Amino acid sequence: MTESPNEIRDSLPDDLNVTAFVGPYMFPDNSRRRIPAILYLAISLGCFVLWFTQHTNENGLVSDGFLGAAILLSVVGVYSLSSSWRMTIDEKLALIHATRAVDFAVGHASAQQVWRGLRSRPTWRVFCYSEQEPPLQRGLVLIDAIDGQVVECLVELNPDS
Repeated sequence: MTESPNEIRDSLPDDLNVTAFVGPYMFPDNSRRRIPAILYLAISLGCFVLWFTQHTNENGLVSDGFLGAAILLSVVGVYSLSSSWRMTIDEKLALIHATRAVDFAVGHASAQQVWRGLRSRPTWRVFCYSEQEPPLQRGLVLIDAIDGQVVECLVELNPDS
């Protein structure tokens, strides 16, 4: 069976193609939030300056909406800036910290990045199983991605074994 050049075929996008895998995935750092935060604050300042200098003119081009936009963008910018934590613990270190926190030898484990609190502090959620086959215990450990502290550790017998 030959394929015609006009035939439409399903295919994976290039970024999902496993055969093009070149290395481990790097989780993005939350400090990237500083870039949009600075943009929000700069645009907010521009809106406020326009409102302050032009709102008394009768031309109608600058209204009190500029002041509202300046306030809203300032609040969003300050929040984004306050939640732009620099992560010092990656998923590999989080797995090491979780292995130390549970009191069993770890077999299979996985790490997931989550955020906690109002300021979105990055945290690693590590789920691990004991090394027996089938695993006798499992644990859930929350590791702070900024300072590596164990936030919470829950260990229980594996109900599936």
